[in-house]
Amino acid sequence: MAKNVEKTKVGLFDPITLRNLEIRNRIWLPPMDMYAVPAQDGKPTPFHYQHYVSRALGGFGLVIAEATAVSPEGRISPNDVGLWNDDQVEAWRWIVSDIRAAGAAAGIQLNHSGRKGSTGSHIVGYEGQTVPAEAGGWQTVAPSPIAFGDLATPRELSVDEIHGIVDQFRAAAERALRAGFQVVEIHAAHGYLLSEFLDPLTNERTDEYGGDLTGRMRLLVEVVDAVRSVWPDELPVLVRISATDWAAGGWDLDQSVETARVLRDHGVDLVDVSTGGIVPAVTIPVEPSYQVPFSSEIRKRAGVRTIAVGLITKAKQANKIVRKGEADAVEIGRAALRNPYWPLRAAYKLGLNAQEAGYPPSYVRGAY
Repeated sequence: MAKNVEKTKVGLFDPITLRNLEIRNRIWLPPMDMYAVPAQDGKPTPFHYQHYVSRALGGFGLVIAEATAVSPEGRISPNDVGLWNDDQVEAWRWIVSDIRAAGAAAGIQLNHSGRKGSTGSHIVGYEGQTVPAEAGGWQTVAPSPIAFGDLATPRELSVDEIHGIVDQFRAAAERALRAGFQVVEIHAAHGYLLSEFLDPLTNERTDEYGGDLTGRMRLLVEVVDAVRSVWPDELPVLVRISATDWAAGGWDLDQSVETARVLRDHGVDLVDVSTGGIVPAVTIPVEPSYQVPFSSEIRKRAGVRTIAVGLITKAKQANKIVRKGEADAVEIGRAALRNPYWPLRAAYKLGLNAQEAGYPPSYVRGAY
């Protein structure tokens, strides 16, 4: 196990240090798409302010903003947020400032949607469908012209276009830094563009960006190197991966472990371990903590810190994952949508007082 992976038994409310950034606890808000930009200009809105700052006040250690497009064509939906221009930097800045003022670290996930872009989430009449140009949609792109289910067939990217996407990730990371973010996560999971390049089910290229694992991994490594080149040495870079497709012949745990080793060697500080997203109809054995074993295996075999996700809803469940060394942090997603103050409630369940829980001073009188 690599030296940067902690072997001591720590708990959910113990701080964690990534490079020079200390995060107050190991309960983190994952990047969850809100599809809440009605102007379709990529700029976060007062809704995003309320959504993210409330979770920071609620005790989350790291608040990671949703999949943020590196280009207009990199959005999942026309209603996605972005960081492809400087106006968006200004729109993010006030949100980031108040996340940090509330005691949380501020992170952002950068994404290109690939073949799963131009979809109609929250657009009446286009739910689950490709949005046409007249309704704000665009031609999607991918490593190979293979459609995702009933969505439109993507256009295959040229090598020059691939290089351009690397530059878009680099530029978006620079903008994220100017907006005040302290953590950047690269989205290489759930069947979006970087995940599509990794996966043999969606990457049939015969050039340097296809073929064996080294070729299929090439774009992700180039993106990591580009982001790391502009991201300060004292701040962490994360990558989210899907550890398995849950489908025969596709992406699996062994490939994930090897990829995590390479990412570690290229300056990635922590791997955010999810699953699925490439195959539209596949049987997944969903149950509490069902994805945690993947985090544990990648952590042990690749010697890299990990985040565990997936139906983690209870305080003792989350604390056990961290204490057993199955992950260095947990992400609380849907449960955080139900309760922005999930960490404060979890602290009570674990027998911690208001100070140990990290209550904002103005909230102490409301402690459990």
